[in-house]
Amino acid sequence: MAGTVPPTAPTVPHPRRPLGSGSGAGPGAAVAPDGRAARLRHWYENDLGWATVPAPPGEPLRLVTGVRFDVLDVPAEAGAKALRHLGPGSPVALQGGRMRLLVAAGGAEELPGLLEWLEWGALALDLRALGDRGRMDAPARPEPASTGVRPPPGPAEGRAEPVQGAAVWLRPPESGCEVEASLPTLSAMGGVGGAPDLVRLLDTVATECHRIRLRRAGRGSENSQLLASS
Repeated sequence: MAGTVPPTAPTVPHPRRPLGSGSGAGPGAAVAPDGRAARLRHWYENDLGWATVPAPPGEPLRLVTGVRFDVLDVPAEAGAKALRHLGPGSPVALQGGRMRLLVAAGGAEELPGLLEWLEWGALALDLRALGDRGRMDAPARPEPASTGVRPPPGPAEGRAEPVQGAAVWLRPPESGCEVEASLPTLSAMGGVGGAPDLVRLLDTVATECHRIRLRRAGRGSENSQLLASS
């Protein structure tokens, strides 16, 4: 009798390699020598129009949330399931085992009420929102996808290696494009307008966070039983 093939876990696409990363290196980092850090900040502030917070030496540049966008910070596994609810231009970042989904400004303030309305409010879910006056590590600028050719390094750049665990773009923002039109928003509920629906996105993320929680709890129970019987 034929067996049943178990469902496969969702996979997260590989992020775009950041500028200045060496071959065989891990995820790219926004921590860089002064010349490259200055160009990174220029890209965010001048090309994208995003507010940044100057970083002390040795620390990554940070983006200010609550102005142009808010952020849903979720486990990468849960975020991977929610990518289908995003538009093609919706920026998504990765850092360690976390995924950061950019949503419309004001979305973080709506999070508690939406979770209650979706009947997830009573559960402790591994998700949080960054809104007004929040900060997130700025992912390094990715290489141009069209040519795959990195711009030549400036005189102050050197060949700094990326730092393990630094933020990278899975779906980077596009220079010269207004990010707001691509962000999940509460006003898109029910398919109104062209923006992704924040409610569907949040419901999917919450469902996956709950499944992860149950799976971990099940493994913990099995381990306890094995220890008790040994």
